[in-house]
Order: sequence, then structure tokens, then C-alpha cells
Amino acid sequence: MEDLKIITGNSNPALAADIVDNLDKELTEASVDRFSDGEIHVHVQETVRGASVFVVQSISPPVNENLMELLLIIDALKRASAKQIAAVIPYYGYARQDRKQTGRVPISAKLVANIISTAGADRVLTVDLHAGQIQGFFDIPVDNLRGDPVLANSIKHEISSEKGVVVSPDVGGAKRARKVSQKLNMPLAIVEKKRHSEEENVEVLNLIGDVDCKRCLIVDDIVSTGGTLTEVADILNERGCDRVEAICTHGIFAEDALDCIEASPINTVTVTNTIYNEKARQAEFINYISVGDLFAKTIKRIYEEKSVSTLFPHS
Repeated sequence: MEDLKIITGNSNPALAADIVDNLDKELTEASVDRFSDGEIHVHVQETVRGASVFVVQSISPPVNENLMELLLIIDALKRASAKQIAAVIPYYGYARQDRKQTGRVPISAKLVANIISTAGADRVLTVDLHAGQIQGFFDIPVDNLRGDPVLANSIKHEISSEKGVVVSPDVGGAKRARKVSQKLNMPLAIVEKKRHSEEENVEVLNLIGDVDCKRCLIVDDIVSTGGTLTEVADILNERGCDRVEAICTHGIFAEDALDCIEASPINTVTVTNTIYNEKARQAEFINYISVGDLFAKTIKRIYEEKSVSTLFPHS
């Protein structure tokens, strides 16, 4: 695999290093720095002519900085005559703006998809898009991998199927939570909630399922401010659960999320390493699970032109 190259920006070099370790390769040398006025300067320091290059870069906070790094790296590779450029975006930012919920607002997820394609990406590789239809925003192949099997496997020996219950924080996430409950052979509970607007707090309406004296496992794709998790944890605690844990694919932990979670009934939060957050890594109640092997296997299959879906089914 000499013409397979992995390059990374500054958003998550630790995950990129994990990926190349699993591929038994080294990162392609490149510098992504700043000019004195703050503009981003990219220099790929190895030849990539005729190579298949995978760019590892999450669109995570600082979102706009990391997105711009990704675009400039792709452009540099395109102008350096790379044969194929794949954008490996562990966390796809702007995904929550995937439709017009009111008048005179952008569909940011679509715009970002257009920009990435225009920059020169030939395909996109990501995990747990917030909305699956974003795959259709691209006119290039998109592999949307599932993070729930990785998270479920990481805890399946730590929680009893008789005493545990998987909880979906809303009706929309029930499909994801059901897959985890099936994997762990546990019952499923669903919290019905509503949010009047993006600025307002979540209002919990009802809990469907029995959680009394149970070890509850909240399953979600993103933990940002922690508002959803703490609201759900409160109602689970009120309904008599023994312990509350959460597993989420993407751990943003924005604003004072860590303080809010620590003050809530939640005992632990397990997330994947799609987003690098130094403060969260130092928190004792946050557990990280690597998706480096997941991406490495997928990258290898794409490079060898083999089926990805047989390894990581999307159903």
C-alpha cells in the first residue's frame, strides 16, 4: 500500500495517529500553520502524485478553523496531482442545520457538502451523521459508518442484561437506541420530549418503559451542552433507576457541559474519540473509546476497492 497516504490537520491528530498505527503506516508529512494575520498555511512535504490520500479532519470546535483547514489541505492535494482524495471527517460539523425549520435560514449541511466537493474531494468517510439524509447532499460517494456497535461492544461485559435498560432520549433516536438494546439484549425505554426552539431548554413530557431499580444507559449521537442528557437523567432518577450512564458517538462538551453533567445524576459518559477535547479527557467521569480501528479497516477496504457495507452494515 505504498500509494496509500494518510494526512491530518490540527483537529484530531491523536485519532489520525491511531488510524495509521492500525494500518501499519506513517502519517504523510505536512504542516498546517498560521500566517501572522491568522490565515491558514498548508504545505504537504511529501509527493502525493498518483496516490490515494485520506485526509483526517473533524469539523469540530473551532468549527470554522477546522473546516477551512480541511478545504485547503484538499486543494493542496488536488494541485499536487493526487489520484484520489478522500475526506475522512469523523465528526461532520453543521450537520444539525440540515433543513429549513423556519423562513430565511440556510441549509448549512448542504452548503458545507458543496464546498467540500468543490475543493476536490472524491469521497467522504464519516461516522454517525446527525441526519442520514446528508449523504444525499453530496454528489460523491459517502460512507456513513455506525458508531453504536463500537460503543455497545465496549460496555457489553460491564452491564447485566437483566438489570440494564437502554434509553432513547427522544423518539427520533429510538432506532439507534434499539440497535444498542438488541446488541446488549436489554429492554428499551423512550423519553418523549419537545423543544419549542433551538434556544429553549428541552421539556420532558413522558417516559415510555420501566426503569425502576434498573441501570439505565442513555444512547445518543451527540453530547454538546449536555442539556438533553441531564434532563433525561433527572426523569430517570425520579422514576427510581439505580444508576444512569450515557454512551454517545460525538463528545463536543461545549460551554459548561462538563460541569452540568458532573452535577447531574449521570455517573459516567462514554464517547468515541471523533472529537478531541483536552478538558473532557481530564474529567474522571468521561470514558473514551477509539474508532481508529474502525476507520483503518474502512480505509483499507476503500483502497482495495472492496465492499464497505459488508464490514459495517448501515441497516
